[in-house]
Order: sequence, then C-alpha cells, then structure tokens
Amino acid sequence: MLKIYQKIIIIGVSLLLARAGWKGLNALIYRSDSPASLQSGEGITMRKLNKSSEEWKKLLTPEQFRVMFQKGTERAFSGQYNNFWEEGIYLCAACETPLFRSEDKYDHGTGWPSFKEAFSEAHLEYHDERSPGTRRTEVRCAVCGAHLGHLFYDGPAPSGKHFCINSVAMKFLPAAEARERVPEVATLAAGCFWGVEYRLGQLNGVLETVVGYSGGKTVNPDYRQVLTGRTGHAEAVQVVFDPAVISYEQLVREFFALHDPTQLNRQGPDVGPNYRSAIFYHTLEQKQIAEKVRDELQASGRYSKKIVTEIAPFRSFYPAEQYHQKYYQKKPGPVCPNR
Repeated sequence: MLKIYQKIIIIGVSLLLARAGWKGLNALIYRSDSPASLQSGEGITMRKLNKSSEEWKKLLTPEQFRVMFQKGTERAFSGQYNNFWEEGIYLCAACETPLFRSEDKYDHGTGWPSFKEAFSEAHLEYHDERSPGTRRTEVRCAVCGAHLGHLFYDGPAPSGKHFCINSVAMKFLPAAEARERVPEVATLAAGCFWGVEYRLGQLNGVLETVVGYSGGKTVNPDYRQVLTGRTGHAEAVQVVFDPAVISYEQLVREFFALHDPTQLNRQGPDVGPNYRSAIFYHTLEQKQIAEKVRDELQASGRYSKKIVTEIAPFRSFYPAEQYHQKYYQKKPGPVCPNR
C-alpha cells in the first residue's frame, strides 16, 4: 500500500498538471532555445515551387540567381529599391509571392531596402545562420525557397523588426495593380489558435494561415512567455484570403461564429489575456467592417452579454514555433474548444 506521504505527492502532482493545462504541457515538452521567429518557416506553408538550378538560371538574370539561389548579397546603396518610395507591394522576383508592403518600408540607413513587417508571415521562412563570431537570421521566400536577405531586431518600435532585403530579390507592383492581383490579409484572435487556424483554414477562399502572437509589447516572444499573459500578446491567426471568393466581412462573421466574443480574456477552459477575442485591423476599411459586424451582432439579441472583442490596429505579428503550425494536420484529434 502507498504510504500517506506518497499519496500526498501523487495528488499534488495531479493538481499541478491539471492547473498547467494541456497546452501548458506542450510548452514544456517542446522547449526551444531559439526565439519563435528564428524557427524554420517549414510547416507554416507548403513550398509550391521546386525548380532546379538550371530552370532558375533560365528565368532569372545572373545577378538575381547569384543572390537568390547562391545566397549572395548586392552591394550596399546599389539596389533599385533602396531609395524608392512609391506605393505598392513588393513581390518575390522569382515566383511573385507578395512579400512586403510599401507602407512598412523605411530608411534604416544600411544601404538595402528595409521593412518593419511582412506582407504575411505565411510567405516567409527563417533559417539560423551561424559562423564563428556571428549569428544571423536568413529570410527566404516560403513558396520558392529563394534567399531574400536577413532579419534583425534593431528596427523601429513596436515590432523591432528590420527586414534587410536585397532589391534584386524583389519585384515591385504599383498599388493600382496590386489591388487587382494581390490577396488580402486578416489577423484574428479567438482563443486557442490551434482550433481557430483549423476552422478558418477550412473556409473557401482562405489561401494560407499561420499562427502566432499579436497585440502585445514584447519583441519576438516565445510561447512560454506569451502563456504567462505578461507580454500583452494574444494567440492569433494570420489569414491570407482571396477577396473575390470570401470578403473580409464574411471572414469576420465566420470569426464571430466560431467562438464566444462575450468572454473576457478567455475561451472555454483557456483563461488569460493571451486567449482574448481580438481583431487586429490592417486598414481603416477593415476597422469599419469589423465595428459594423460587431454592432450588428450586439443589436441582434444573439448574445445576452456584451461583446468584448478588442478591435485594434495591427502593429506586429510574430509566428509561433513550428510545432504549433497546422497543429491538427500533424496531430489529428478533437479540435480545442473556443467556447
């Protein structure tokens, strides 16, 4: 028979595990020494192009091939986009995947185009580069694998991001053309991001999803930090969608339908500000649509309590660790509750 002190220890451990919660255990099991954004982007989005070196040589200029597929670097202050400020979208020069917006471009003074945020984190991959005395984060296109440049954290607040990108690795699309050709991005938080990503990813017109952390003050947080509730970040999903198939308003209505927006700083069994309901709008139009849908739902009588969904401007988004991405494709099972 178990002695009394052994029973006490067993009960104590059981209570501790219950309190930690099933998601908290994942944070302990999947410990990582690297910040979230230093993880490889593989698993965030499937690479769609797999051309040979000879095929890329035929499609690109010698300088583009040297930089993008031999990891070269163009000379500082020599690139066509270093001192270029037109409105539009910067695409991957190899596969034309949207990479950065003109409104996120700034002059870092280093001699290469600099950006403080990505078009969507689903379109980028990050790889650790280590050599004697140095450590850098390489940035690649997630669709074709082309080398673009590097990511540093000496950029402007609040994200601190400094995407230092080679001009020759990009192609510029003016704003008028971009509105016709480029998909849109939404950033939404509705509790456990595993289930939110799974449900939103099933919608017709949703092209890509990536889970991460948004709405907080800590630069480049990892999951364990966010789980404490002290970083200010919410577990969020960044959605790339085709507005010709699903409008932003339809997406927001689906967002409200998949969780309980009247629960403050929680969803179901998950409690804390990191599980709050939030819409981080990217444009004034998105803000107006989100507020309209929220107000309509509140007036409809569907909810007996006040909707507490935060509607705030998008500031930054940090992709979560690789094991969180497409979680239910890797670990089939019941979707975590969002109510």
